[in-house]
Amino acid sequence: MKLNVKKLLLCLAIPLGVGGLASLLSGGMGDYRQQNQPPLSPPGWVFPLVWTILYLLMGYASYRVLVSGKDSAAVRSALKTYGAQLLLNFLWPIVFFGLE
Repeated sequence: MKLNVKKLLLCLAIPLGVGGLASLLSGGMGDYRQQNQPPLSPPGWVFPLVWTILYLLMGYASYRVLVSGKDSAAVRSALKTYGAQLLLNFLWPIVFFGLE
């Protein structure tokens, strides 16, 4: 498999942009720090780190699907499912922190 840098960067940028925008619109980690926390809850700095890694992995996975060489209907179906999941990831923090 030959690396297509432009496609890879685009596939990485999309989920990072979605996650960044969701964080911006939801108010970031300020609300999390103000909530009542159970004793074993992770510190607030863990979430941006872990979600950045997860978004990068999702972007890489979408790149692998895109360049897989499978028939276009299968690729399109997989990317539509990925897009729906990414939309839910975008909406969740906005709804959760917006509705407190």
